[in-house]
Amino acid sequence: MSIGFKEWTLVCDALGRGTQSIIIRKGGIAEGRAGFRFQHPEFFLFPTLFHEQVAKLKLPPETALPAARADGQHEVTLRVRVEWTQDVGDLAVVRRLAPFHIWQDPEIEKRFHYELPSAKRAGGESAKPGVSVAFVRVEKLSAPFVFPDSPKFGGCRSWIELPEPPTAITASPVLDESAHRARQAQLRALLG
Repeated sequence: MSIGFKEWTLVCDALGRGTQSIIIRKGGIAEGRAGFRFQHPEFFLFPTLFHEQVAKLKLPPETALPAARADGQHEVTLRVRVEWTQDVGDLAVVRRLAPFHIWQDPEIEKRFHYELPSAKRAGGESAKPGVSVAFVRVEKLSAPFVFPDSPKFGGCRSWIELPEPPTAITASPVLDESAHRARQAQLRALLG
């Protein structure tokens, strides 16, 4: 099986256009006591149709949310390779990431402070606030990877198992090497 990473459709679009090269995640209910981690070095972006996402992103309010496929299948068009990750526990640093993503500040702050009841440490103290940031290399697939829906794709989890993609599918980077490395240098300088 191949690995899919669930992300809002419009964030997937930004990653696919090359306007964003980071993923910021806190985790979902199904992440467990250990919390979220970028545990896979390569994965497919699995776009999700969370209907309130337009209001939580730095996009015009009239931005249309793409419709689901009429045939009930999923279509994946992007593959991601994680180049590095960093946990960020300083909200001021997280705020400085704003030019590098399309989430609105209140949504990022909500993620930063989010704590699951199961995330308490031993002794009952609260887990520290923060987010996980991944700098990623996004690649556009040569053809859409299409497969039927399944109940296993549902739920509040980040990682899902997908069917194996066709072997004929190849991928190419959405950003050229110099633009990608320049963005990486900016982010490394910002994160320290």
